[in-house]
Amino acid sequence: MPDVWENREEAERLNKELGVLGDELHKIEVLKKQIEELGVLAELAHEGNEFGGEFEEKLILCKNEFETFEKKLVLTGKYDTSSAMLSIYSGAGGQDAQDWVGMLKEMYIHYGERRGWKVGIIDETLGEYANKTGRYAIKNVTMEIRGVEAYGYLKGEAGVHRLVRISPFSAKQLRHTSFALVEVLPELSDIDEQQLELRPEDLNIEMSRSSGPGGQNVNKRETAVRVVHIPTGISAASQAERSQGQNKERAMKVLKAKLYQLMVTERVKELGGLKGKTKPEWGSQIRSYVVHPYQLVKDHRTDVETSRINEVLGGNLDVFIEAELAL
Repeated sequence: MPDVWENREEAERLNKELGVLGDELHKIEVLKKQIEELGVLAELAHEGNEFGGEFEEKLILCKNEFETFEKKLVLTGKYDTSSAMLSIYSGAGGQDAQDWVGMLKEMYIHYGERRGWKVGIIDETLGEYANKTGRYAIKNVTMEIRGVEAYGYLKGEAGVHRLVRISPFSAKQLRHTSFALVEVLPELSDIDEQQLELRPEDLNIEMSRSSGPGGQNVNKRETAVRVVHIPTGISAASQAERSQGQNKERAMKVLKAKLYQLMVTERVKELGGLKGKTKPEWGSQIRSYVVHPYQLVKDHRTDVETSRINEVLGGNLDVFIEAELAL
């Protein structure tokens, strides 16, 4: 155990977890005290009506706080209190699908900001053209979302998201359906990263110039790094850092998170047991966002829906995420 505390990053992670547990214990004590006070008020209200109104108000307040606390208790997974890495991939559909990636990117950035998390771009592959909506076309993007419980809250967002709207790129104003795949990974602890020892011969490392909006190179040197794990076909990239070495380190962290999740999912104990090409799964969609002919966002797992699509795309995802956590 002393070795763990000598590792700064691991110690910080454990301190965060201890902080969360401390907050939960404090909240339990507060709720316990509120329940005791409600018991006293109930007796007084039974004896005289002058306490009835106060009892009702505090009962509603206590119920709301208890429900909020109950939702947090479902975050019991190993990495539920950790930061997250969220990737979005465009499906078939050219400009519309790539524009949909840009919309989802903004949605998750706003959601993170609402929760007080720090959101940064690790890697972004731009599309072939700028679009008419004010967003650049994006083939795929990977974001780092740093904050307590970021992975726990966002892990349920993984899956296919479907958009139905009048295409802003259609001269005939035709309705178009676009798909994007969201992938969510936890930030691994140093211990789990060290257990994933990747052989150099199993890695293909590619260097390129970091690019910015519109395709112009923001760095004349080849600082962007893409790492491919040959046995599985899984890849990760980073162009957010200034140096090639830093981007390689960041890309390796994302790659290891992907491989770790794959190993957990398939219950594989040794990396040598991983066989075949493994890529993000394009299964049935988890949520639909319909802009035309009516406005509706519906989650197909929980059946939660709302017509306030602009609020949802603006980052108000609480109703969907909380319903998913309650499953």
